[in-house]
Amino acid sequence: MVGGPPTGAGRPPPPPLPTGYRSRSATTADVPVIHGLVAACERELYGRAVTDLDGIAADFARPGLDPALDTVLVHGPAGEPVGRAWVNRRSKVDVHPAHRGRGLGSSLLDWAETRARQVGSGRLVQTVPDSDRAACALLRSRGYDTLATSWLLEIAMPVEPVVPEAPTGITVRPFRSGNERAVHRLVEDAFDEWQERRRSYEEWALLTVERDTFAPAVSPVAFCGDRMVGAVLSLDIPGTDEGYIERVAVHRDHRNQGIARLLLQHTFRGFHRQHRRTCTLWTHSGTGALSLYERVGMTVRRSSTVYSKALTPR
Repeated sequence: MVGGPPTGAGRPPPPPLPTGYRSRSATTADVPVIHGLVAACERELYGRAVTDLDGIAADFARPGLDPALDTVLVHGPAGEPVGRAWVNRRSKVDVHPAHRGRGLGSSLLDWAETRARQVGSGRLVQTVPDSDRAACALLRSRGYDTLATSWLLEIAMPVEPVVPEAPTGITVRPFRSGNERAVHRLVEDAFDEWQERRRSYEEWALLTVERDTFAPAVSPVAFCGDRMVGAVLSLDIPGTDEGYIERVAVHRDHRNQGIARLLLQHTFRGFHRQHRRTCTLWTHSGTGALSLYERVGMTVRRSSTVYSKALTPR
């Protein structure tokens, strides 16, 4: 894993670039232009942008990430942003579709590996859409192995979903102000079984309840008496007519009782009443939850592969 930089570690060398291209560190002021770059990549792959501005901003808030050292932004001959990368426990590389085939992806990958080695990481991880065949081929050619699979699931809701009876002793209501830290504990406890590390409240909140797109009205929580035992956290992503579920968590002591299905159906119905006719969420092969979502009627829209590479010191 990536830790703090060892004593004496400074800024990594800039990536070698074709003539006319230049690079610098990214800053939070670059969030809108990076969002535009990522949106262009997504439109090429999916026909539309799927990442919101909050998601790009959250990259800069990752604990331990120093934008001056751990990010790079590439500008093209006309000064336009054409590529970016960051490294912090894992890495992300994007190259504008109009500037691919010129070695930018390879250069940014080299930079990411160099930076990861510099801070003492023994491994680098990247998640790449399976439809981006060139990026997948590049990673495989560079010695990356498959670590896991992620799926984007969807459900069509032409009619209002039916919410089942709650299990005995279980009550469900929408998320309320003041629930933040209880939901954080619940989610992190539930994900402890497979996630690489436990997130602090501050980091978790930036990705969920403090996002401008957080949608408490369609984020139901379940209680057994006064104890919170389940939660769904949803986002209202601008520019789309779909609902999106960011997190689903049920305490391990209350699993296999139908609570997750109950919360999901509450969420589906809530989005339907907001005139959303599709709802989506991502799940990870490490959670073992794919079959749960398939049982409530969700199907796979697309997939991504999590690649991992052991880094030998240079």
